[in-house]
Amino acid sequence: MAVDDEMQVLSEWCEQLAKALQIPDLDVDQELLLDVARKAADQVIHAAAPVTAYMVGYVAGHKAGGGNAEGSREATARAADIAFRLCEDRANSKDGGGAGHTGVM
Repeated sequence: MAVDDEMQVLSEWCEQLAKALQIPDLDVDQELLLDVARKAADQVIHAAAPVTAYMVGYVAGHKAGGGNAEGSREATARAADIAFRLCEDRANSKDGGGAGHTGVM
């Protein structure tokens, strides 16, 4: 399946799942979540991908709890950035560099 086809299937799946979960207006940054999940799988272990995506989404959901969609998007971006940095730090520490970074939201 071509990448464009996969993204179409993913978009349709997200829309269907959002409706079933009764959150039809949810705006999912699929590219960002896929990137952070891919990075976690590559730099940590494969099982880190869904857990990392869940945690990034949890932060976004927590921020959106006040009805602030913009805050949710910003929180998602910040949480993803922290996850990216932690993955990079982990990769560097495996190579003998980097002491590890703890991000603060």
